[in-house]
Amino acid sequence: MNDLVIPHAASFRDPSGFIFTKEGMVYRQVNRVFKEQFDHFIESGCYDALVRKGWLLPHETIHENLTGTDNWYLTLKPEAIEFISYPYEWSFSMFRDAALLTLQVLKTSLSFGMILKDATPLNLQWHKGKFIFIDTLSFEKFEEKPWIAYRQFCETFLSPLLLMHYSKKPLQQILLAYPDGIPLDITSALLPFRSRFSLETYLHIHLHSRVSSKHAGEKQKPVKFSKQKLLSLLSGLESLINKLRPPKNKTAWSSYYNEAAGREGYLDEKKKIISEWVNQLKGIKTAIDLGSNNGEFSKMIASTGINVIAADFDSLCIDDLYLDIRKNNIENIQPLIIDLANPSPSSGVNNKERSSFIERSNPDLAIALALIHHLAIGKNIPFFLIASMFAKLLKKQGSKLIIEFVLKEDKKVKLLLQNRKDIFDMYSENEFLKGFNKFFSAEKKHPFTDTGRILYLMTRK
Repeated sequence: MNDLVIPHAASFRDPSGFIFTKEGMVYRQVNRVFKEQFDHFIESGCYDALVRKGWLLPHETIHENLTGTDNWYLTLKPEAIEFISYPYEWSFSMFRDAALLTLQVLKTSLSFGMILKDATPLNLQWHKGKFIFIDTLSFEKFEEKPWIAYRQFCETFLSPLLLMHYSKKPLQQILLAYPDGIPLDITSALLPFRSRFSLETYLHIHLHSRVSSKHAGEKQKPVKFSKQKLLSLLSGLESLINKLRPPKNKTAWSSYYNEAAGREGYLDEKKKIISEWVNQLKGIKTAIDLGSNNGEFSKMIASTGINVIAADFDSLCIDDLYLDIRKNNIENIQPLIIDLANPSPSSGVNNKERSSFIERSNPDLAIALALIHHLAIGKNIPFFLIASMFAKLLKKQGSKLIIEFVLKEDKKVKLLLQNRKDIFDMYSENEFLKGFNKFFSAEKKHPFTDTGRILYLMTRK
């Protein structure tokens, strides 16, 4: 293989082709073994129909063997994805919409004589304010036999959705333990008994699990499964998924901005200062809002044309933000569930298939508002470690950080300390600046009157 070509660490399982980068550009190679299937995908009109609907990532076809491999058939240059995210970083409603899109893509492909050979959330990415299907090598000719990816869909999409629906708890982290999907028998055991009274849940999970276990390891006899039967199966899955509802337990953060607005003039003044600072900065194309809550400041920054990642550990806040993005067709905010005290790790084969959140992050600007005390006091993380993490997120020298320091006298800090021993003698503005000075230089400072809060604009050294 050409030395300038770098195969993607997660693209090795499918013999149909693979993803690679060359000179910083992302490409997909179609191998000779997949020629017939891919040609039918294009010539049938399936590709054009899905791209027209905005459901499939468009690509440019390049008739050049960039990898130099013998099994090359075509090279595709897909439209660039701004930021790669993973299912364990999506809120319930995001996950549900990704599942429904997969079924819509499948139903459309059936009308062109094609079917999806796999059905995993990893086939989708966030792009221009919505999910889009990205794997053009997942389509093959339809044959009248059971859908080969049915179990995978149930384990990767349906299982986590049902567990969250019935428990009313955010369980995205369970997907880190089961990256290939939650096994049906585990899902069946974890679901409450009352779930068996839902016909769709019983069929797709409980009965499916029992039948799969009974026939595990047996050679299956060929079974005819018509297109109409498959469409009925898909309609049942759609019906079930549309009935599922996200956890809606009120959290301490879901009404944060209502409380902040009660501090006279504080929120308006903060918006004004941050807006002025952002407008004065040059060359800012991407930003990350750390501890974004429901995206109040993410939306403000996005309104200037900057692409924003809104990251918060509270799944309810991220779900509310996602629904707002969907309702108002906001294209340049990507909401993600991220716990900065335990951000998404690298995982997969050799820990290379899926990169950590910190590795993937490389914005021009980060904002961290009303966050520092939650990390330093709530999580006992020293300032220099917080500064080191922010520096790893902001990789480019000269990138900017807008950060709010909350003094110990602030009532929110007092609330954090009310039921615990105050061991935080080093929690002060001077120690904060000392911890950040190794990685950042403070350019501007704005104290908020009578709030115990100070806003800083810093530059990555």
